[in-house]
Amino acid sequence: MTGTTIARLSEHDGQTATIRGWLYNRRSKGKIQFLLLRDGSGIVQCVALKNELGDDVFERLDGLPYESTVEVEGAVKLDARAPGGVEMKIDRIAVLAEAAPDYPISKQAHGPDHLLSHRHLWLRSKRQAAIMRIRDEIVRAIRDFMHQRDFVNVDAPIFTPNACEGTTNLFEVDYHDETVFLTQSGQLYNEATAAALGRVYCFGPTFRAEKSKTRRHLQEFWMMEPEMAFCTFDEVMDLAEDCLRYVIGRALEHRQRDLADLERDTTILERCTEPFPRITYEQAVALMHEKGHEFEFGDDFGAPDETFISEQFQQPVMIHRYPKAVKAFYMKEDPEDSRFALGVDVIAPEGCGEIIGGGQREESIEVLKRKIEEHGLPEEAFRWYLDLRRWGSFPHGGFGLGLERTVGWVCGLEHVREAIPFPRTLYRMYP
Repeated sequence: MTGTTIARLSEHDGQTATIRGWLYNRRSKGKIQFLLLRDGSGIVQCVALKNELGDDVFERLDGLPYESTVEVEGAVKLDARAPGGVEMKIDRIAVLAEAAPDYPISKQAHGPDHLLSHRHLWLRSKRQAAIMRIRDEIVRAIRDFMHQRDFVNVDAPIFTPNACEGTTNLFEVDYHDETVFLTQSGQLYNEATAAALGRVYCFGPTFRAEKSKTRRHLQEFWMMEPEMAFCTFDEVMDLAEDCLRYVIGRALEHRQRDLADLERDTTILERCTEPFPRITYEQAVALMHEKGHEFEFGDDFGAPDETFISEQFQQPVMIHRYPKAVKAFYMKEDPEDSRFALGVDVIAPEGCGEIIGGGQREESIEVLKRKIEEHGLPEEAFRWYLDLRRWGSFPHGGFGLGLERTVGWVCGLEHVREAIPFPRTLYRMYP
């Protein structure tokens, strides 16, 4: 007898194995019951025969509530017709904990508010579990990619004394009688650690207090942010493209079954093996005007604009050299045209919007001081940031990859709230 997980049951074909999990679904056919059990790694069909288990056990299984905890021992057999391609015949079953009969996430359809209010239970569904496994694969792929490129993980603080991208969308926190903020980004601190270690990245939660209710926005989300010393703007774009291509490839390679459970059409994902189109902001605006999409030159792109541009391509598109007026104070001006900044956004297809944003940083202390003043920011709060230019300035750059938007695109989700275990949105903090 071997204890195992459902994901590894196929390794025990023709053997007796033991699994522990929860009753996910059930159907009966006379003296046979087909129990679907889940254990987090997958779902398996277990066959209960009345003449082998006896009347008492068989009848108890027939009335056992969904989500009851069980231990099953039985023979494992590969079967292409069964869910997951494996089936178990139950030789012994023990009920470890019988669930209450009124499970809130029943097999009937529920609205989003009901499901989100029971998110702690909704996560157990086949679809949501598949999304979480894909999220895990993407996180591991990101870390593997950064390790292969010789980046050091140095995470940035959650509490910050100053804003990274202006003060209009920050969560204020009382910090021992001092007002601080929940971080919008670890980038400024990455610039400090890059001066110490060369190539660094942070990967953690970030917070935006903007009152947005779109399908692309969360109040709390995760970002992976690399920073490279002595790099050019083109190298920043190359790294962003290589990273995203690697991550998509890993998801396609290792999470095929989960993508199939989501009924995800992977055609566009598979096109990520080809080079991403790169267009300037000016070219993007010209494309919109040519196609009859109204847009004012000099404005930042909104969700409808990003969606329109992405619809012109069959893979992620990289838009670079934005007007400096719509970018953060630390973005370096384009030396060939001072109207623009050396910034880049990667726009995902299928209406998913920006999933990567980054660029080259301004290394001149004098230019930074001027920009801090122009943006109405307190120079004293950025004294330590200016120190990075005062002692050993260097050209550097990086980007931020939004985890939930990336997961949402890979999974083909309508809303990013399904891409994180417990979403925090404008009107939801429960559970």
